[in-house]
Amino acid sequence: MGNALIVHKAHLPKALLGARAAQYVRMSTDRQQYSIQNQAAVIAAYAHAHNFTLVRTYKDEGESGLLIKNRAGLLQLLEDVETNQTDFGHLLVYDVSRWGRFQDVDESAHYEFVCRRAGIKVAYCAEQFENDGSMLASIVKNIKRVMAAEYSRELSAKVYAGQCRFARLGYKPCGRAGYALVRELVDEKMQTRGVMKKGDRKYILTDHIRIRLGDPKEIAVVKWVFQRFLEVRSETVIGWELNQKGLVSSTGAPWTRAAVGIVLRNESYIGNLVFNRKSQKLRQPAVRNPPEQWIRSEGCIEPIIDREVFFRVRKIIEERRVDLSEEEMLVRLRKTLLREGRLTPTIIDRTPGLPCSATCQTHFGNFRNLYRLLGYTPKRNYDFIDSRPVWSELRAKLVEQATVAIKAAGGSISSGGWSDCLRVNGTACLSVRAARWTPGQKPSHAPHWSIEREASLPDGWIAAIRLSEHNKTVLDYVLLPTDGKVKRTIRFSEAARARRGIKRFKTVSGLVQAVTRRLVATCPAPKATPAPRSKGPQAARSKLRAIHERR
Repeated sequence: MGNALIVHKAHLPKALLGARAAQYVRMSTDRQQYSIQNQAAVIAAYAHAHNFTLVRTYKDEGESGLLIKNRAGLLQLLEDVETNQTDFGHLLVYDVSRWGRFQDVDESAHYEFVCRRAGIKVAYCAEQFENDGSMLASIVKNIKRVMAAEYSRELSAKVYAGQCRFARLGYKPCGRAGYALVRELVDEKMQTRGVMKKGDRKYILTDHIRIRLGDPKEIAVVKWVFQRFLEVRSETVIGWELNQKGLVSSTGAPWTRAAVGIVLRNESYIGNLVFNRKSQKLRQPAVRNPPEQWIRSEGCIEPIIDREVFFRVRKIIEERRVDLSEEEMLVRLRKTLLREGRLTPTIIDRTPGLPCSATCQTHFGNFRNLYRLLGYTPKRNYDFIDSRPVWSELRAKLVEQATVAIKAAGGSISSGGWSDCLRVNGTACLSVRAARWTPGQKPSHAPHWSIEREASLPDGWIAAIRLSEHNKTVLDYVLLPTDGKVKRTIRFSEAARARRGIKRFKTVSGLVQAVTRRLVATCPAPKATPAPRSKGPQAARSKLRAIHERR
């Protein structure tokens, strides 16, 4: 059977390919005349008239023609064509606009060219011209592509104008309602049709969406958030306290500083509906609009927060924000440096009138660049930052080697929920870190090594790559236990290492062998309890006894 003749789809005889055709159909949600059924009927009639056999269908249903990334049917068609996996010689399309209403009219021309380059002829079944490559066909096709793009632009402008008009009337054209609020569907007589859930859309033109108050418990949370902010003036603290109470935000996720800030800035809680803060047209990236373009409808929602309280909160937030040019930032940072004698992220964050340390990093790249611009040389050496990619690669290799060795010894591995951490047999944890070399504070002092805690350091063992002077190369490897209670950093000198019994290994293989012995031998894999064979009373008693023993 090894020499049996196999006929591949792409290698069918040309005469057979010439009688076989595929169809591409697409429907967006804007015009019913372009329904999949209507397109298929016209294409079927065209195929019958030209003696084509339809062998394949590529379909995009309910997808906009502005972008290609969400159109699985067209993407599959192009992939089949470019990889020579087609078994047809013709592609039938309803009209030119079915490729898409791309704002760059050359894009749809490119996809047609890809098909023609592969030897597949493209026919437009509902158009009044033959796609035969003539000058007339080329001119008409280009006009049709421009018309398709212009249709999308006109439709976008009409939809946007309609949304603005209804927003002025107090309706919610689009978007989420917000925490403690719900979207309510009403008819033309303002009679309710019910509360809309996430993802629900209105389908009747005379229906509209209004915002009204939701869960009373969430309303109480909103009131508490505003009062609490006047006390602590910190979104971070409020978010932490809400999470401690087991509450979630409007998206179902834990509260964050940003989520609390959205609540504090939402005018819906004083009865106002604000629209057009941001706009996104023709599937392009969203842009923030200036305040003079916002549309504000006042008094269309039952208020939750007193206006005086809301504007007191807004004033605090606005006065706290500092908008400075980079030149002004450097001037203020230099003054702070002269006054304090040093400059750290902590000093920057606590000094009024300065941007936060995160903003400084955004503008200047990192603190080394900032210190260089200020002419400041900190006592701490930051050259180790350049070596971090090397450490990351070494740690990844060590994790891989340890995983292979532990599995070979009969152990099971899971991530444990932490980066660079392995949970062995569901119990013991191995954290892989880099021990960074740091010189002594004085020339007479011995250097020491530090292991950063990073995001977390679970209870178990730490396998560390100990770096040599200036953190450029590997010195050796160490293995030490941890109870998971390290606050920030583990530091030790060579003398402290010997005194504390931290094991040292010259090679990575020696470290891996020691890790395997300690973790696999001391933490055997749990054995599964065999199921009883009998289904009688004795089996039931055995099952209950096993359950109580596990408890």
